[in-house]
Amino acid sequence: MASAPLPLEASPIAFGTDGWRGILGVDITMERLLPVAAASAQELAHSAPQGLESREVVIGYDRRFLAPELAEAICSAVRGCGLEPLLCDTPTPTPASSWAVVQRQALGALVITASHNPPEWLGLKIKGPFGGSVEGDFTHRVETRLAAGGISVPIPGEVRRLAALNAYVAGLQAKVNTTALAEGLERLGLTVIVDPMHGSAAGVLPALLGERATASGAIREIRAQRDPLFGGNPPEPLAPYLGELIAAVQASTAAGRPAVGIVFDGDGDRIAAVDERGRFCSTQLLMPLFIDHLARARQLPGSVVKTVSGSDLMQLVAEGLGRRVLEKPVGFKYIAAEMLASEVLVGGEESGGVGFGMHLPERDAPFAALLLIEALVEGGVPLGERIDALQQRCGGAAAYDRLDLRLPDMEARRRLEAKLAAAPPSAVAGSPVLEVITTDGVKLRLGPSHWLMLRFSGTEPLLRLYCEAPSEARVAEVLGWARTLAEAA
Repeated sequence: MASAPLPLEASPIAFGTDGWRGILGVDITMERLLPVAAASAQELAHSAPQGLESREVVIGYDRRFLAPELAEAICSAVRGCGLEPLLCDTPTPTPASSWAVVQRQALGALVITASHNPPEWLGLKIKGPFGGSVEGDFTHRVETRLAAGGISVPIPGEVRRLAALNAYVAGLQAKVNTTALAEGLERLGLTVIVDPMHGSAAGVLPALLGERATASGAIREIRAQRDPLFGGNPPEPLAPYLGELIAAVQASTAAGRPAVGIVFDGDGDRIAAVDERGRFCSTQLLMPLFIDHLARARQLPGSVVKTVSGSDLMQLVAEGLGRRVLEKPVGFKYIAAEMLASEVLVGGEESGGVGFGMHLPERDAPFAALLLIEALVEGGVPLGERIDALQQRCGGAAAYDRLDLRLPDMEARRRLEAKLAAAPPSAVAGSPVLEVITTDGVKLRLGPSHWLMLRFSGTEPLLRLYCEAPSEARVAEVLGWARTLAEAA
């Protein structure tokens, strides 16, 4: 993989949609990380709900280069604030840190991770005492503390270790009958092939389903070993990075045992899947399945929360089952806020983050994987057949894709963003724009299940192009049109 040239100067410390991220050695250095960790810990203590007397802050980390070492280093910064750091004893999925916060009634968590970003990136996520990402007001106060200049001094010392992963696995097993899921997979003759993309969710799903599922061939993993380069690609659950998983699923199905592929991102809070035919299934297709399973089969209460980039199929399935649908900006923190404020069945975003009202107000990919397997066992058919039936029930299939364009620099991003805000297109690839939606970025509605959305990344000079259309050919045509528009700006 050819990397982009490193910038010569560090970017300002600023929190995006979920944490502060940047290039290791340029943006993320020990000198910058320790004050950010201290300011974050101070704000967790200052903002603690009334009655929460804990002084504990959970420290988690993923499998990236230097992540374990930097996690241990920020323990000193937390201790310097008069608080008690608890360091996870292994790399863990980010939701496992959130689970530990709730289980221990801690102040929150600081997680060293860059999630799905390229291998040269690292960062810090902040989790609140409720077990989810803190909101923008919180991170703004952290930035204010940094600007004011803190006086805390890191204090080295012996670090208390926390078996967060074991507690997390036990907690999920108490929520879902994993023994029944393993038996159901054997009964259906269905194999689950898990691809953790070399990230910190490796080993979690086999541990959840137990030794019997592994021994019977009901579940197996690929790319489970640690690789800080993630095989040369970002650890993001997108089809271009999943050739090995798609081939493994197709080979299993061709050999007479239908398979489903389940993929996690680098820190285990995003999920995607591959159906028995090798079709990539993002949460654009998985969310409708979760809605159907939880509302119809489980008959759980609550509304559905989707982001503006989510497929129209989510809304069609939810409304067909009598569920209210709320549409939010991109970023799971907006979904989490709704989960804390009202009764939510399921909330999700197109990029793989899904949360459930009966669980944490947090993206949790291993828990989502359990519910996906539960839905397949309940339905008695492989994933592709199940999704096809849902689409036909709601008016027919639609295609979706996303294209990420790397811009020359942040100035090019600002220039294009201003142009789109001042004069959004009135037509797209020959279709008139029926509605312009500016909830987040610019979404141009062209018809039923037919839209284009342009949105800039919160952490990189990157333009994300999203399109849903009646056919794959039309999706490609619209994305090509949008690419030409962006490159000409």
